[in-house]
Amino acid sequence: MKKRVWVIGVMLSVIFLWGNPGHYVCAAEPVILGVPTSLGFLEGKEGLACVNMAVEEINAKGGVDVGGVKRPFKVVAIDSRGAEPGVPVADVIRAHKRLILKDKANFIVFGSFRSECAIACMDVVGQYKIPMILGTAMSPGMEKKVKSGEEKYKYTFRTCLNAIYLVKYLAGPMAYLNKQFGFNKVFIMNQDVAWARGTAKLMIQKFFEKAGWDVVGQQAYPTGASDFSSGLMKAKAKKAQVILPIFDMPQSGILVKQWKSMRIPALVAGFISPLAGPAAWNSFDKKIDGALNVIFEIGNIPVPKVPKSVEFFDKYEKKYGKPIEAGHSPAPAYEMVYVLKEAIERAGSIDGAKVVAELEKTDRMGAMGRIRFNDGHQVVYGEDPNEMAMGCMIQWRAPGKRVIVYPESVAEGKIQLPEGLKPAK
Repeated sequence: MKKRVWVIGVMLSVIFLWGNPGHYVCAAEPVILGVPTSLGFLEGKEGLACVNMAVEEINAKGGVDVGGVKRPFKVVAIDSRGAEPGVPVADVIRAHKRLILKDKANFIVFGSFRSECAIACMDVVGQYKIPMILGTAMSPGMEKKVKSGEEKYKYTFRTCLNAIYLVKYLAGPMAYLNKQFGFNKVFIMNQDVAWARGTAKLMIQKFFEKAGWDVVGQQAYPTGASDFSSGLMKAKAKKAQVILPIFDMPQSGILVKQWKSMRIPALVAGFISPLAGPAAWNSFDKKIDGALNVIFEIGNIPVPKVPKSVEFFDKYEKKYGKPIEAGHSPAPAYEMVYVLKEAIERAGSIDGAKVVAELEKTDRMGAMGRIRFNDGHQVVYGEDPNEMAMGCMIQWRAPGKRVIVYPESVAEGKIQLPEGLKPAK
């Protein structure tokens, strides 16, 4: 009888320690990753899915080594709803505090969706000395705070690109359109949120004015808007050759439908979130041929010249049964978990200040290219994936293919004008 009880005890211990076949479960106290995001938005959903995917991979191999003890990561997510119209910043701050105080999060990963919220929450994580890695918010204001030298702001990092890098990925194709087709008249349509306003302003100041372009008009739309016809009509009346859209809200895809149905004689080239993924071709009735769209970080699209981007993209599709649709956030969300794991292991601790010091030393080859932080705790983006992280510009071509047209280092083809649109020269 005693022997039988002993055997049962051993079996239960094995089950507790190992869990399901192929999934190692650490008995040690978990390291808790708090994920506050907007789960009603594509980037939020897929970003969280990528955090979970990375955590499952790490835990399956024993977890993170904290000073010689293997500990599992545990994800605690909360829908902070910061990207939804009318949700106050104070609500998002409360969500962060709940993760830290109630759920005992050791780290905040992926972070707030909206820049207004993310910047406000820098004070919260700084107060509690909890490192936070952002994966969606893009305002350069984050780096400005980090560089201010205030101790509390050193706890914030960002793996996705920021608005300044986005401008560079937009400016390159615009320069090509000017050189190749003589285009120099642009109408800007942007979402009325910090990152989009900032991107539009930077495009005007840093590129269009210096390159001699004529900005014939600009119109901002509140989050949730679903009719873009007034801006499109203004662009047509002003004889714009290029329409630059800057949107991350789900409704922004309607802009493309209206562009086609109204037969606006201008090239759409910018960022519309629903236009980024492979499902867009059928979602928009195969009527987006010729449109140009930025993919903020490679890995969100497989780039043959960057094998790790293909590996990540394929791994996601195999796990979730569908490809990545978001052009922004999934790859940075996945990589930040590994960046954090490596920093913790170098630090031998989950102490916030010690991990921050090791995060600053990050040098990792990942799905987006080479991942290193600058002195503003922003991952550096450029055009050589062997030296920097990278985004790209794609052009939609029949029969539903996304062709990478920029940067040249990874391009699969050159920009082509859609049927009915002629060069200016």
